[in-house]
Amino acid sequence: MALPPQKFREAVFQILYSEGFVSEKDEIVPFMMAELKATRRSMLDAHARVAEVLAKQEEIDAIIAEASTEYSFDRISRVEKTILRLGLFEILFDNELPSKVAIAEAVRLCRKFGTPESSQFVNAILDGVYKKDGAPATEEPVLI
Repeated sequence: MALPPQKFREAVFQILYSEGFVSEKDEIVPFMMAELKATRRSMLDAHARVAEVLAKQEEIDAIIAEASTEYSFDRISRVEKTILRLGLFEILFDNELPSKVAIAEAVRLCRKFGTPESSQFVNAILDGVYKKDGAPATEEPVLI
């Protein structure tokens, strides 16, 4: 069974979070299939999305470090970093998902996997980056 978009995002988050703990995708894919009752194809698609995020991780981490004025990058918890990486990837590199939806989904992930405070922090970082880099330019009025 194909996963709904929210469950797919949760699977991507969990696989991305496990990166560094689990060395092989052959270990995580069967586990995630059983936990989420998802097809192998869905988990392989989620793993492919994780690979896309990891390919941009250095760039994304630099953006997080620049946007986080209250905390140094090293002080941000692993859960928050993972959600920020996924959210920023969706805002900056995924043209299929509106940025505001990506921010709302990141906040939802924080509420589910993090703390209420972390959701506020993640929202502030993502919203700041969106307003700085991701927001569509508004047209200037033409005076006739």
